[in-house]
Amino acid sequence: MSVLIVIPARYASTRYPGKPLVGLTGASGTSQTLIERSWLAACEVTGVDRVVVATDDARIRDAAQGFGAEVVMTSEDCQNGTERCAEAHAALGGGFDIIVNLQGDAPLTPHWFVEDLIAGLNAGAAAQVATPVLRCDGRALNGFLDDRRAGRVGGTTAVFTADRHALYFSKEVIPFTPDRYADDADTPVFHHVGVYAYRPEALAAYPGWAAGPLERLEGLEQLRFLEQGHTILCVEVQARGRQFWELNNPQDVPRIEAMMAEMGME
Repeated sequence: MSVLIVIPARYASTRYPGKPLVGLTGASGTSQTLIERSWLAACEVTGVDRVVVATDDARIRDAAQGFGAEVVMTSEDCQNGTERCAEAHAALGGGFDIIVNLQGDAPLTPHWFVEDLIAGLNAGAAAQVATPVLRCDGRALNGFLDDRRAGRVGGTTAVFTADRHALYFSKEVIPFTPDRYADDADTPVFHHVGVYAYRPEALAAYPGWAAGPLERLEGLEQLRFLEQGHTILCVEVQARGRQFWELNNPQDVPRIEAMMAEMGME
């Protein structure tokens, strides 16, 4: 089984322009860009044959090549990371059994999230797409609720069937929960971890489908698969004491840096 990790990165983010080049300072006081920290996280994943950064921006290309990453230039027409991954895989000549989309805004993604995701897709013979979900503790859920009350769009939540097939993903907090929780409490809400694993046929088909109304409303690329009637396997992953958060807004920078300091991440 051959595995490719693609880190899609664009400069012109609507919510946070230039986000991949934002510096994040670790526990030692060392600052590295978001794209470099995401690449370092990808390089920790075992069982991977190749890791590339896919971008349409020369500034990101130059920065990525500067810290040693392989870069695939893609077109400005890509609507989202999945389309960019499809274009990058094609540009590399295809041939990989599993392509992982490790989005460049999740530097806290531990290697076992991706390893468990790859194993889950490999074991699910009927599955064409898989994505990790992480049960929120009270601290994470309260962060979601605080963002929404402040009018910010933070992370994404997921609901799924008993056999782990996705029912829906939303930037709202689903299922509805009226209460705040103690920081260390288990909650009924699952945080969708923004990583995807695709079989090549599903990835190649994706750019040919028009974005549906739910994808356009939520701004969530994975909803295109659901709107086209395709199953997404949700693979539950375990935090193992690690904190997880994506960098969606400028306000997330100090939040992530505080988590890095707390976990002793350089």
